[in-house]
Amino acid sequence: MKKISLVLLASFAFAISVSAQPGGGFQRRTPEERAASIHAKLDSAFKLEPAKLATLDTAIVALYKAQDKKREEIMAGGMPDRETMMAEMKKYSDAQDEILKAVLTEEQFGIWKDKIQPSMRPQRPPGGGNQ
Repeated sequence: MKKISLVLLASFAFAISVSAQPGGGFQRRTPEERAASIHAKLDSAFKLEPAKLATLDTAIVALYKAQDKKREEIMAGGMPDRETMMAEMKKYSDAQDEILKAVLTEEQFGIWKDKIQPSMRPQRPPGGGNQ
């Protein structure tokens, strides 16, 4: 019984230490990881040519690296207002759309925007997760 109590206590302590980390233990995925998820979704949905996927991967990784750098610059100047941050990040979203339009047909891009991209957004728990 003592072993079970000790294991439960250790698990509880670990859970508390993880949730005490800045951002609740959340770590931002690397540009390569984010590009890989787009690659996988597009490949499974449209079976694109490997050359197109390679070009897409290179462009998307470069875009995400630039986006991360810009986000760091903005945050280094203090907490920006929501509108400023949203306007800056929209530029990168629009650039991603242009990259995808160059690789996908108009019909494929429509499917991407309407069905695939929304499914890739992180889902928040009901109530915004701040309880």
